[in-house]
Amino acid sequence: MGSNVVESDWEISDTTLMHGLARTAHQHPDRIFVRCEAGDITYQAFYGVVAQLGERLRAQVMGRDVGLFLPNGLAFLAGYYALLHAQARPALININTPLAGVQKLVTDLAPALAITNQQVEGVDVLNLSDADVLAMAQTAVPGPAREDVAVRGDDVCAVMFTGGTTGLPKRLNHSHTAMTAAMDRIEWGWPTRDGDVWLPVAPFTHIYGYLMGVTNPLLRGGTLVIPPQFQPALVVDMLTEHRVTVFGGGPPAIYQAVLAAPNFQSADLSHLRVCPGGGAPFPMALHQQWQAATGLTIAEGYGMTEMAPISINTAHAGLRFGSAGMPCPGNGVAIADLETGEQRLTAGEKGEILINGPHMMKHYEGNAEETAATLRHGFVYTGDIGMLDEDGFLIITDRKKDVIFHKGFNVFPREVEEALLTVPGAQQACVVGLADERAGEAVVAFVMANEAVDEAAFKAHAEAHLAAYKVPAHIVVEAALPLTANGKLDRLALRAQAQQTFGA
Repeated sequence: MGSNVVESDWEISDTTLMHGLARTAHQHPDRIFVRCEAGDITYQAFYGVVAQLGERLRAQVMGRDVGLFLPNGLAFLAGYYALLHAQARPALININTPLAGVQKLVTDLAPALAITNQQVEGVDVLNLSDADVLAMAQTAVPGPAREDVAVRGDDVCAVMFTGGTTGLPKRLNHSHTAMTAAMDRIEWGWPTRDGDVWLPVAPFTHIYGYLMGVTNPLLRGGTLVIPPQFQPALVVDMLTEHRVTVFGGGPPAIYQAVLAAPNFQSADLSHLRVCPGGGAPFPMALHQQWQAATGLTIAEGYGMTEMAPISINTAHAGLRFGSAGMPCPGNGVAIADLETGEQRLTAGEKGEILINGPHMMKHYEGNAEETAATLRHGFVYTGDIGMLDEDGFLIITDRKKDVIFHKGFNVFPREVEEALLTVPGAQQACVVGLADERAGEAVVAFVMANEAVDEAAFKAHAEAHLAAYKVPAHIVVEAALPLTANGKLDRLALRAQAQQTFGA
């Protein structure tokens, strides 16, 4: 593929997530798996609940999609693994999605069931809470032996949603084999120990939160401490009280908020050992502040829903602040020219980042056009711009598309624009990103509308129809928006206007 393709061999695990759960439950039956506000549960008790609930649901859900719409917690984990036991396809729906957005996903997905504690129309609903799971644990019997697990490696273990070039949600089906390969690479990048205590923060429906909260801690036999919500001071207290060793922090905003917590300076974090980072590029100053405060390094990595992890900074393979690290073993990374995507560039040349590996996406379900645009020559064309340096470190510099990178999430302008344009009186909308030290980028919307509609009306509409991270921080209503010579909305001019107006 060219001199700048970085790849290496790596032995991929051939177990499924369910085999991993069975193995861990039999090796450590009395070890605490989850500590949460509702109580604790051991691996053996958890596996018993999974088997009991999975058998109860099997006839209804086997081989079918099931919506999982729950916050981070014991209920999410039990519902997820019960669906795997029943050989269903769990569709992970971000809990921050407004019900109007959930209803659209449900309509498109046509699931056999939705596991949630919300009101969702048009589908059978199973309400499940952390307390329900703990109650079930009182009567559940141990699950089957590892060799009796019927799940296969090519079974779908997670249905995830991401934005494509159109900005509308695209569906990815990840298999057990792909996700156990991802686990191998997570462990290579962020090595853990038997009995580690994990504290995840990112939503379990996000690829980073999924890997660091749903799969890897369980497969490594860890104890998972789950905050009821992200409150920096509460997280600091829990890091201290539970002697957390692996902090699933995520994007820079999480680390910045924890550093700013009023109880951080007095907290005893001597037990903390592994601090992964990802979801957005980390400012150099943040790396330095965290290291000065804790003596630890944030090991920054790079991934996306289509394939994660891609690269990670590690003590053993190399650490370079300002980079996304070295490609994980078995992954391929190449840089292509921006105009055609056909020419492979050499070290130090900037172009589009291409990636591949055994845990990469296979296709977008039901969308051949989007698949063809993203998958070419055996690579995922990421839409990110960067380069490989002389030592093989991946450096991400820009975004090829107009995607806005906000707090570790991709915000696709078209989706936000379409939501704003459904407000009566709206005529044109253009959404751009504004550089923001804490969030990566802030979302700014410019709308052309009649005088009867103001910023507050657009804000309220966006909050009712979009996930919180997609709601614009600033909305500007104007009588006219600038156009290019070809009659298109001038995004460059509006980005400059956003910077001039809100940049300070």
